[in-house]
Amino acid sequence: MFLLGDMKPWGALSASLFLFGLTLLPVCLGAHGRYAQKLMSDLFSNYTSALRPVEDTDNIINVTLQITLSQIIDMDERNQILTTYLWNRQMWTDAYLTWSKEDYDGLDAIRIPSRLVWKPDIVLYNSANDQFSSSMETNVVLRNDGSVMWDQPAITKSSCSVDVAFFPFDMQQCRLTFGSWTHNGNQMDLVNALDSADLADFVPNVEWEVLGMPSKKNVIVYGCCSEPYPDITYTLHLKRRSSFYIFNLLIPCMMISFLAPLGFYLPADSGEKVSLGVTVLLALTVFQLMVAESMPPSDSVPLIGKYYIATMTMITASTALTIFIMNIHHCGPEARPIPQWARRLILDYLARICFVYEVGDNCLGPCTKQPALEPAPLEQEEEGVHWGANWDLNGGAWDCQEPRPGATPPPDPKEGVGHAKQADQKEALVNIEEGAVGGGPVGSCTGTEKGAGGVDTREGAGGGVGDGRLEGGEGGGGAGEMRRREGMCQLQGLRRDVELIASCYQEQRSTQSLVGEWRKVAKVMDRFFMWLFFIMVFLMSLLIMGKAM
Repeated sequence: MFLLGDMKPWGALSASLFLFGLTLLPVCLGAHGRYAQKLMSDLFSNYTSALRPVEDTDNIINVTLQITLSQIIDMDERNQILTTYLWNRQMWTDAYLTWSKEDYDGLDAIRIPSRLVWKPDIVLYNSANDQFSSSMETNVVLRNDGSVMWDQPAITKSSCSVDVAFFPFDMQQCRLTFGSWTHNGNQMDLVNALDSADLADFVPNVEWEVLGMPSKKNVIVYGCCSEPYPDITYTLHLKRRSSFYIFNLLIPCMMISFLAPLGFYLPADSGEKVSLGVTVLLALTVFQLMVAESMPPSDSVPLIGKYYIATMTMITASTALTIFIMNIHHCGPEARPIPQWARRLILDYLARICFVYEVGDNCLGPCTKQPALEPAPLEQEEEGVHWGANWDLNGGAWDCQEPRPGATPPPDPKEGVGHAKQADQKEALVNIEEGAVGGGPVGSCTGTEKGAGGVDTREGAGGGVGDGRLEGGEGGGGAGEMRRREGMCQLQGLRRDVELIASCYQEQRSTQSLVGEWRKVAKVMDRFFMWLFFIMVFLMSLLIMGKAM
């Protein structure tokens, strides 16, 4: 009880002190406010912001500059303008804005509008802004020792020389030069706060990667003036993020480029070889226009533009070669024979290199063709080859054939009457071929033969006037001779027809063989140029990827 009773006075005392402190806090704040107003009245009673704040006009005022890069808003390659969001911090000492903080209740810093104090006229030399100033008027921090700090956010547009030689794998260097517009180096000097711009608060850009932003102080004597003018130049190193352009411009171009050699693999009879080449050429032209619209008009051709031009040249050449090869493919019967050098170079060597073979060709040896069958002569006197009635009816058309296996051999020509009949027919054929029958000219195959004096020899017997009957041996022999002559005439007509058909067939075979050879030449050339253009596209793709690395 005693302890509790002792603690009660101490608790009441603490509460009383706390309430007393809260009561005095507005009084202290109000005291600082009154001292700040008094300080403002004392400082700016005889102050002007139009003159440099130095006690001696020969003194140099030092301005410390620090740039913080916050964001890259835009990079306009075509107009070569870089838009950035910067924080510009400037610090200097104003000799007329100093005070003793003991005289103002310990007040050591105040924040006042920047228009009330003198500010250095530091501008961006290479500004591309039409208003020339897009900064915000912010307060300055004024301390009792006369130091002034001014943080000014600004959206700047600066000119940047863009080199698109390796687009879209390019790296750019954009310079931002800050300096005084009117004060020379004898009046105001610039000092770097850091060796590079502050990138701690940088917002990453989707297209550009910032590699660094070093700063460098320069002292330049311009032609207009003899005094030196110091400036600080910040060099912004940028690297383009090329993923967007790879997937939207480069890979489609490569895929279209690989379609061009496939035009040689397309069959010539399809009628779409030239159309494919023209379509691919038009597609690449569209991509080329898309790249040209975003690039600045300069003598430096971008890398992807060179790739497009090379691919379009290749496709143009492939289309021209396709037209030439189709002309060879459609050579007609009136075409000349293939020259010997072309046969040896294309059909023998290139056909094996390009793996172009026909049915029955050997892939290890030169291309060979089966010799055409020569028509056998109609007159062969080899015994045992022609067979009886077949030889009689076809006039020796089977003389070049071998006896078929399992066939019945012809009868012995020396047995029976058949030998005499065959001998007579053979002798008649020989007489027809020699142009005479019985020593006289062959009569016309009209079916009516007349003897001397216009007497019909078919009706009579033994040279007399025929009475419609065949009497005696002489009459029967004359009628048989007439039938034999008529049969020989028919056989002679059939022989002429067969020879005409055979000659036409052989001419057609030779024409087809010539056309087939020219088509094979066209096919070999198609395969050769297809592999050649595939290799060219592959090498160009490797070259552009190597440039990217």
